[in-house]
Amino acid sequence: MATAAVTTLKTNLAEYPVTRAIRDGRVTSGLVKLDICGPEQAHNGFKAMLRENAYDCGELAIVTCLQARAYGKPFVLLPVPVSGRFQHHCAGFNRELGHLDPKDIEGKQVGVRTYAQTTGLWVRGVLQHEYGVDLDKVTWMTVGEGHLLEYSDPPNCVRLPKGSDIARMMLDGELAATLQGVDLPKDPRVERLVPDPMNAARKWFAREGVVPINHMFVVHQDLSRDRPELVREIYRMLIESRELTEGGLPDPFPPVGLEANRKGIQMAIDWAFEQKIIPHKMVVDDLFDDTTASLGA
Repeated sequence: MATAAVTTLKTNLAEYPVTRAIRDGRVTSGLVKLDICGPEQAHNGFKAMLRENAYDCGELAIVTCLQARAYGKPFVLLPVPVSGRFQHHCAGFNRELGHLDPKDIEGKQVGVRTYAQTTGLWVRGVLQHEYGVDLDKVTWMTVGEGHLLEYSDPPNCVRLPKGSDIARMMLDGELAATLQGVDLPKDPRVERLVPDPMNAARKWFAREGVVPINHMFVVHQDLSRDRPELVREIYRMLIESRELTEGGLPDPFPPVGLEANRKGIQMAIDWAFEQKIIPHKMVVDDLFDDTTASLGA
């Protein structure tokens, strides 16, 4: 009996604990081969995916997913986050230059790599909804552009010269604070803008039940329409790799499944619209098609 040919798909997928088993060959398929040919840091491949159709599938930041749908890019989500975490700790300032409470950043300049960066979305949303910060009263100083040509930053953003180091600028007092995530400087002068951020995040999670999503997996809509069996197989591989995570899943980590992620994705949509990152509101189901919405149901 002849066997079906294996379909190779160009894939942009970084190595995380939950994707390692796919990347190291422990999870394979007789139907599809994921040719992981993107850059080591997957976010460096997002522009090529959306502007040049350089990949058939892979990960995208949740904010980039929303913008891709808003601007008609041909990708649909699978209900599988590949990275996510609490974000309350991802804003910092130099304590030696004076204490800042969250609302104190109003009227000041705050650095962020790009305005549409996912970390920025979540931290700004926390600052607005938990601490009453008027985001329109902050000047957001950025060092890069968004992933989509159609998108422009809102008017209270200023682009810094190429090569600017926002961490250094914050330490030197040129910026009041920065939103940086893992790139926040490991410096004893740095204090988190959100007080006691990990405890604050746990309390927020107890109330909201949401672990902020960073990146989700997407496939080209033509693949999902024409070869749904391959999309189901990719989903199986992602779930199997997740189950093989050494030491278990990170804590916290977003769940899998459309319904399990519905509240978190809708929160990302609402906050992205409030922050002028997407031009219009959408609903969670807009991001999926019949094939991907049914995965894991």
